[in-house]
Amino acid sequence: MDFALTDEQRMLDETLTRLVADKVSFEQRRHMLNASKAGADDPLWQSFAELGLLHMPFDESVGGLNGDGTDLMIILQALGRGLVPQPYLFGLVLPGQLLALTANAEQRTRWLDPLLSGEHQLALAWQEVAARYDAKGITTTARREDDHWRLTGQKTLVMNLESAAAILVTAKLDSGKLGLFVVPTDSIGVSGFNYRTMDEQSAGDLALEDAMLSVEHCLSEDVESALDEVLALGRAGLCAQALGAMESACDQTLEYLKDRKQFGVPLATFQALQHRMVDMHLHLEQSRSMTILAATSLTLDSTDRDYKIAAAKAYCGESARFIAEQAIQLHGAMGMTDECHVASVARHLVMFDHYLGDCDFHLETVSDRIDAA
Repeated sequence: MDFALTDEQRMLDETLTRLVADKVSFEQRRHMLNASKAGADDPLWQSFAELGLLHMPFDESVGGLNGDGTDLMIILQALGRGLVPQPYLFGLVLPGQLLALTANAEQRTRWLDPLLSGEHQLALAWQEVAARYDAKGITTTARREDDHWRLTGQKTLVMNLESAAAILVTAKLDSGKLGLFVVPTDSIGVSGFNYRTMDEQSAGDLALEDAMLSVEHCLSEDVESALDEVLALGRAGLCAQALGAMESACDQTLEYLKDRKQFGVPLATFQALQHRMVDMHLHLEQSRSMTILAATSLTLDSTDRDYKIAAAKAYCGESARFIAEQAIQLHGAMGMTDECHVASVARHLVMFDHYLGDCDFHLETVSDRIDAA
């Protein structure tokens, strides 16, 4: 199979790589993280909008550019390589794709169109403490009362909660099915506790205490299949983002070994350290293959799609942790300091494994498929 990029895809990769190199240096990234809540007003986010990156992953029928899994992989790999803090995946792709799959024309006009034009960002709240990574264990409830819905429950690790204009919330209905609601952040009965994850991403916990929503805020009364599709897309995207970060960790580590001297010679001349760099690159290239597998599996039937993406997410999770640990050790004590960029990359690679399901969760999916076969 030919995995070569098309001319348009190479141009996309080159353009985005230049943009990230110019706008997201180590110092610029730190300034972005220390700045107050920016959201859609962030200058880099507006640059994404001007370049069409916000439209890229969406189907033409909803105003997108009809990008496929490979296009998304190119974008997120470049963003991961630069450790770009803007929530492209969690603030745009996941809630946007769920809207595209479930919303009617009026709801798309209200929520999806401004998202693609860069006017606001959204968030997806589906995880709960008891359910962990399994959407089937959701306990948040939604009950229809005349012309309103009453939502009650708690959501955890809602990425981009602080900057979102609205949150897409999953909740169990009286029918036993899983519903989806778009909840404006200023709704009565809605409160959030915002924090930073270990890798400095914006997240929060969401509390719904008898939040009352009008009927037009219900996107779907049976969202399970659409949610599975979007989570599969998110896991494939995370693999691409982690791949970019792994490339950055390997490049920074090799550069450090070439520059740093011990006993009058560069560390890169020591054979033992050369072996460790080779191991890092082996994990990197195998992760690249698994990421391509995930990106090209998005159009398969749900069983094959989930199996292959679970395998990719599990392998990339193990590789990300290995490369993070090796990068820190080969940098020595300075690799643990905030002043060393590789420390931020390492934290991101460690946290990657926990977003949308860790290795153990996805290995169980792979194991179940093998047992069934």
